[in-house]
Amino acid sequence: MGKGRLEAFSDGVMAIIITIMVLEVKTPEGGTLQALRPLIPTLLAYLLSFIYVGIYWNNHHHLLQACKRISGSVLWANLHLLFWLSLLPFATRWMDDYYLLPLPTAAYGCVLLAAAIAYAFLQQRIVVAEGRESTLREVLGRDWKGKLSPLLYLTGIGVSFVQVHVAQAIYVGVALMWLIPDRRIERGLAVDPPAP
Repeated sequence: MGKGRLEAFSDGVMAIIITIMVLEVKTPEGGTLQALRPLIPTLLAYLLSFIYVGIYWNNHHHLLQACKRISGSVLWANLHLLFWLSLLPFATRWMDDYYLLPLPTAAYGCVLLAAAIAYAFLQQRIVVAEGRESTLREVLGRDWKGKLSPLLYLTGIGVSFVQVHVAQAIYVGVALMWLIPDRRIERGLAVDPPAP
């Protein structure tokens, strides 16, 4: 399978995830700004999850740009990532409905942690599939954000049982950290453009 089909399938799944999340956002019961007030937690939860899906979509696109070879293990690793991302609408809705309770906030963090681990595994499978000539291996380098994110998610999960809002702030902080574009792959591709 070519990487174009893998990318198109993944794009479609991520688009469906966003669509499911936005369909969960109910309209206000009234036509005033005051009617929007009860929806603020819902809109914030949706915004955070939308940003996370956007970050994964963007990084997944760059990852596949650097990829030259797709193996069976890469396909399964990609499905593994998509599985965890597909749970974001559920985790978002649960955290939205019970944003003051620890378990839904911890569950949201567990989905984020599992997606981060799945993404790292996908990167590793691509490097293995490409072998010694892997551009991705060189480009990733130390990957400090990729290593720090799971630690922060674990911290957020633990903190959610003590102070829910601090845990939610940690999840927002990780998203903000990833909003700064990661230029490693773009720089690596500029040096070693992908084969047509």
